[in-house]
Amino acid sequence: MTDDLLTRRDRIIAHTLPHAAFDGWTMTAVAQGAEDAGYPRDMALRAFTDGIPQVVDHFADWSDRRMLAKLETQNLDAMKVRERIHACVKTRILLNASHKEAVRRLLSYLALPANAPLAVRLAWRSSSVMWYAAGDRSADWNHYTKRGLLVSVYSTTILYWLADDGDEKGDYPATWGFLERRISDVLKTFSLPGKLKSAFLPLPNPFSWICTTRNSRP
Repeated sequence: MTDDLLTRRDRIIAHTLPHAAFDGWTMTAVAQGAEDAGYPRDMALRAFTDGIPQVVDHFADWSDRRMLAKLETQNLDAMKVRERIHACVKTRILLNASHKEAVRRLLSYLALPANAPLAVRLAWRSSSVMWYAAGDRSADWNHYTKRGLLVSVYSTTILYWLADDGDEKGDYPATWGFLERRISDVLKTFSLPGKLKSAFLPLPNPFSWICTTRNSRP
């Protein structure tokens, strides 16, 4: 993708969000977004030749890139891992807080059975971006486990946020409290294998008698 096409798509997406809140994620909304961005309406079809799935995919990518740019202003290195993940999810959500209804309509679109593969792929990709931003460079089974667990945390937190009216300051303390609890639950789950291993280490080997019998034979 050329820089020009990337910029064009970013501008169209940004101007599409207000229309997606009312018209849903349709090419009609994208065409209006293109016009609002200063392009001819048919630029919507030329920029997104694969239709709405490509529009949704680019919106997710655009949001991930904006999240990373915002995180650069935060001192993640001084945070614990759970605080970094909390910051990533919170930042990702707040970026589109002014377009909450568009996000709601997006989730309705992704909830359609035919769009399930796209929904899973985008949630996994965003979770992976968050883990990389948090400093994770694992390449073993932890790589997949961490991302799978974060998909659950991220998805459920978005759903909670959509039902949260926020406070008088425009913040969402109830959502951030929910996010903190979900992260705590995940960390407990993630540490379970290690705890089980530690618990069983002191136990005697149930087959040690075989070795003892063999060694005692004349």
